[in-house]
Amino acid sequence: MTRHAVLSPSTPSIAPSSLVLAVVAAVGMATIGVISRITELSAESITFYRLGLGAAFLLIYLVLTKRHASLKALPGRHVVLSGLFLAAFILFYVQAMNYTQMANAILMVYLAPIFAAVVAHTLFAERLTPQQVSFIGLALFGFAMMQEFRLNLEDRQDVIGMGFGLAAMLAYSGFILTNRRLPRHLDDRTCAFWQLLVGALAILPFALWQPDGLTAATWQWPWLLAAGFVPGFLALLCAVMAINRLPTALYGTLAYCEPVAVVIFGWSLFGEALTPLQLAGCSLVLASGIAQAWLGGRAATPSATTG
Repeated sequence: MTRHAVLSPSTPSIAPSSLVLAVVAAVGMATIGVISRITELSAESITFYRLGLGAAFLLIYLVLTKRHASLKALPGRHVVLSGLFLAAFILFYVQAMNYTQMANAILMVYLAPIFAAVVAHTLFAERLTPQQVSFIGLALFGFAMMQEFRLNLEDRQDVIGMGFGLAAMLAYSGFILTNRRLPRHLDDRTCAFWQLLVGALAILPFALWQPDGLTAATWQWPWLLAAGFVPGFLALLCAVMAINRLPTALYGTLAYCEPVAVVIFGWSLFGEALTPLQLAGCSLVLASGIAQAWLGGRAATPSATTG
């Protein structure tokens, strides 16, 4: 038996640093779209470099901080499973975008934090208050406003794409929930390294299957290194640490900073104008995240339970 953190309204507030970790993770994850657009490499190649180089950066970090001794023990099944969930999420997400509009795929994927919160409520006794349910619902509604979601059910390609989107959503939910159930004695940084490595190895055959394989021009390598460092190393490490320190509902709401960051990057870097509806959606997502963080910080903190 291991002990896992859940929340009790009678205990002190969550550390602000845990909230910062979740926001840094979300914004860092959002940078992969910018890097992908600039390099114009295949999604499989970008994903491999993101995970593979991320694992390399994390290994360097572990050596410099003298934490590498923990790598002598092979990862447990939960760590390996979370890495496979990570790779599956990426693969299914890429396939979803091949069949349907990116907005459709993104919205389906971002049902994952909502689904994970409901599962955690049912299985892990992380009880959702009416206020939390309201804020989660508002965040989802705001995200739908941002994407101006439309789906043509008469289009077979859209139906197939949304099927892959559903698979990506379930894989992402599995990644969140599996990380919630990792043994508490495991080091977050070591877990993140194994997750990155397992994910990179899992996606490697799909990257090699592409016509250009893993080849990249000289000018693309700085961007690939950036992909490995920011969304690969920094963002995933912060995400793993945040997931283990925050309730699923709170982490799930703060994760919506990622689509907000994507919209801001598109507007500021690529001149993609925002409609009034999208601006309203951004505001609603941010307001929901801030309110949920404030509520969680006042009313929730880890307490031990056996699982």
